[in-house]
Amino acid sequence: MSLRSIFKGAMLVTASAALIAVITIAGILALAFYYSDGGRSWSVSVTRVSDALTYDGTEYDFSGDALLGDDRWAILIGEDGQVVWSLRKPSDVPEQYALTDVASFTRWYLNDYPVQCRIREDGLLVVGSPKGSVWKHDISMQSRLLHDAPLWIGGIFLLALGCVLLLAYFAVRRWFRQAQRVRDAARSDWINGVSHDIRTPLSMVMGYAAQMEGAEDLPPERRRQAGIIRAQSQEIRDLVNDLNLTMRLDCAMQALRKEPLQVEAFLRQTAADFLNGGMGEGFDFEMDLPSEPLPQIEADPFLLRRAVNNLLTNCVRHNAPGGSIRLGARAEGREVVLFVEGGAAVTALAAVDPARQLEADGGAAHGTGLKLVRQIAEAHGGTVQFRQGASHGLEVSISLPTSNA
Repeated sequence: MSLRSIFKGAMLVTASAALIAVITIAGILALAFYYSDGGRSWSVSVTRVSDALTYDGTEYDFSGDALLGDDRWAILIGEDGQVVWSLRKPSDVPEQYALTDVASFTRWYLNDYPVQCRIREDGLLVVGSPKGSVWKHDISMQSRLLHDAPLWIGGIFLLALGCVLLLAYFAVRRWFRQAQRVRDAARSDWINGVSHDIRTPLSMVMGYAAQMEGAEDLPPERRRQAGIIRAQSQEIRDLVNDLNLTMRLDCAMQALRKEPLQVEAFLRQTAADFLNGGMGEGFDFEMDLPSEPLPQIEADPFLLRRAVNNLLTNCVRHNAPGGSIRLGARAEGREVVLFVEGGAAVTALAAVDPARQLEADGGAAHGTGLKLVRQIAEAHGGTVQFRQGASHGLEVSISLPTSNA
């Protein structure tokens, strides 16, 4: 999954969370409005009911039956506390009221009937609803809360948004890891299958080429060509092995079997194996080790030997016979630096990361081995550097932490 896809997903989740919050707030406000003074029949303006009640000097006339509906009632209390007009007044609603009675029901309930009141010139108009139809409660708060409410609402919204984003992050990360594991497993299976299919015919080619190279009844030119076929087949085998290993390191599938290593003994053994294998024929080989013992390192001997062998092999491949190869180590602070320097004839490599270079034909550069070196160093918590060596050749150094570090 690319960074752009992750960013798009995060923006989509953010927009979704904001939309959910807005809809929720709007729904709460609409619900409160619907069941308060702006919605149904209970909230029909008492002013309109009062306007529908007129007095012609002798009696009252009411034309607002439709405003009250079938379940609401109304009374008009005169200034003397006596009910002077009523419409569908329940029997348990009194006809006479004192000042304290009016004060108690003006904003609440009249004998458990929820009521609304309006002051008129001729008295107090009271409009009531059935018992239990309306819930009324006294809510009082400091005016400071009205000023702080936007901050609280904004903070709660941001908290909710953060929780949604955090949840989405963990969900996306888990999905990404699962998808990555599936891709890694598919790539691993594919590479292992191809590698296995290549090894079988390659072994036959190498075997027949070795027989032809050693056949005395063949002309020297044919034997030389057979030797080239064998050497190139061996190079293909090494590239396949490097491909498998670099894939395992990329997918963190290669377990490190670290053990304490004495650097001088390790490099001497590696150099002996390299020279005994005939790879260094025609080259001047030099070991450069300090007189003082180097600190021990914790490393996987197999992987580290693979990295050093790849560097030595690159020196042979990219230099003409007669060049020099220098293998050594030195201590730098809390690190031990293993280095391999090729001869002055190095032309195929540069001081930049060779594993990322491209050939002129658009194919991958011969940097698989160097990429593997970098991966092995990083797996050990180290780094790889490319720089000009003392003999004007390319020096590749692997910096690894010491055991004490």
